[in-house]
Amino acid sequence: MSAEELGNKVRALPKAPGVYLFRGARGEVLYVGKAASLRDRVRSYFQSEKSLPYKVRRLRREIADLEVIVTGSVAEALILEDALIKKHRPPFNVKLRDDKRYPYLKITRERFPRVQVVRRREEDGARYFGPYTSSRAMRRALKLAHRLFPIRTCNLDLDRKHLERPCLLYHIGRCSGPCAGLVSQEEYARYVEGAALIFQGRVGEVMGHLREEMARAAAEERFEHAAQLRDQLRALERIRERQAVALPEPADLDAVGVAAEGERGYGVVLIVRGGRLIGREGFPLKLPPDTSSEEALAEFLDRYYTRATAIPGEVLLPVEIPDAEALAEYLSSRRGGKVAVQVPKRGERRQLVELAQRNARLSLKRAAAEELSSEEEALEALAEALGLSVRPWRIEAFDISNLKGQEATGSMVVFVGGKPRPDAYRRFRVRIAGKPDDYGMMYEVLSRRLAHGLAELSDPAIASGKFSDLPDLILVDGGKGQLSVALRALEEQGLSGIEVAALAKREELVYAPGRPEPIRLPPGSPPLKLLQRIRDEAHRFAVEYHRRLRGKRALASLLETVPGIGPKRRELLLSRFGSLEGLKRATLEELLSVPGLPRDVAHRLYKALHARPGQ
Repeated sequence: MSAEELGNKVRALPKAPGVYLFRGARGEVLYVGKAASLRDRVRSYFQSEKSLPYKVRRLRREIADLEVIVTGSVAEALILEDALIKKHRPPFNVKLRDDKRYPYLKITRERFPRVQVVRRREEDGARYFGPYTSSRAMRRALKLAHRLFPIRTCNLDLDRKHLERPCLLYHIGRCSGPCAGLVSQEEYARYVEGAALIFQGRVGEVMGHLREEMARAAAEERFEHAAQLRDQLRALERIRERQAVALPEPADLDAVGVAAEGERGYGVVLIVRGGRLIGREGFPLKLPPDTSSEEALAEFLDRYYTRATAIPGEVLLPVEIPDAEALAEYLSSRRGGKVAVQVPKRGERRQLVELAQRNARLSLKRAAAEELSSEEEALEALAEALGLSVRPWRIEAFDISNLKGQEATGSMVVFVGGKPRPDAYRRFRVRIAGKPDDYGMMYEVLSRRLAHGLAELSDPAIASGKFSDLPDLILVDGGKGQLSVALRALEEQGLSGIEVAALAKREELVYAPGRPEPIRLPPGSPPLKLLQRIRDEAHRFAVEYHRRLRGKRALASLLETVPGIGPKRRELLLSRFGSLEGLKRATLEELLSVPGLPRDVAHRLYKALHARPGQ
């Protein structure tokens, strides 16, 4: 498109809200933006170059075409802008790094709701809280909610299934027993609302409700229940004492700070609820070259608030931004009430913003000091090659090993930061029996791993379990079939936000969701070598376990043929020598030295181990 044609297109734009996409010479999307008035905003890019920031001048030189989408409101434009940035990953837009790592807490939309940990928000009518950049903070909120409110953690469909008796959790006070009709829907809804207040950081409101309920219980002479409520109040009071008082009045607000340097940035949100500082969320940012702190702030606000679930009455900024009114309109529509977006000049609010700025600068400095290792560079290249929205810091690889369906085993190996973490490796004895079914076995292993992880995250009694750290990327050995199996397992566990890929051995092709053709990474390239190393480690770990099980079975079969060796002596020999090969390597003297093994039995065993075929 010529410069004249582009100019005519810009002049013809409507004065309506919407989204604009600048495209390069090859049709690629360079930048996505939103506007309250498409004509006024897009025209501002084509002013005299002297009045434009350097980044905008660079962008303008690469613009070959323009596309606009008119929306009904600025709020719709902001949502569409975020979706298009996720889809196209334009080089001139600010991005939240590691976007899909951040989990949410979800209260399901059911007659008797549950609380789940999920990786993305869906338009399913459920209530979401987050995103949580700190899994520790999320676990703390979940643990407190379960301790205070007996909400069920099971997966029973209570519209179809009704039990005669509740499970053990009811008897230890961890569930109110909706499965057996032991709690009314109205009372259960109060428990759920209490949990929601905890997730929103509204500890003061929870305490007020508990005081009212305690007074009612005491008046009705339900003294045991009143004593339980008293203990809960004391626990909440201790938590509230640890929350710093940020404001003299009980206001709800977010104080935002952003620091930018080169292509790195960091955004911080200090969360104040009821006048108390209840938390901090921090997000690393990937910036286009020559992005100013003001530009980084404006785009960070768009990226963060399209994901955030709790919208306060005020958002405090360090500097003025264009489109502050549009952001306020969007936040007000989300909140269902007025939201003020402002730059405080003095007082406690200004101090909060300065604290957020200080946090952002310190976090950016700390991140900049961490030079990328060769493993981290490989992870960056891998994320780029596969089109991942996150640098896969934790990768879990899975493999299956079996012999004609017998002694089938599954392996899970873990690489963190591109390096193996053997303490996090896990083995699975596959329960599927009969003829080989690699797809069914892989589905079973993945489903069990993911279910264990969600169960540990939902259980406040487990501080740090074997499976509670969920992966950023799941790698399976195989092609399209194994990839489909992994996607099905993730979807059925409500974790479809986790990235997944499959690596096929023969040609070392990588299969990824949404890609009709496999990805061929350059031979010997760091990302391919990393994937091969992880895949091979998963294979080694699975085969090692499979061989051990086969060896134990062969040893058990041989020992059954030796007179004088029963179950107890068989277990004794298995624990001492481990496998058939280990037993075959044992000398007669070593067998004679086994406690509880008579001399004549040791001689018969030695002879059986070293007998030639046909003897």
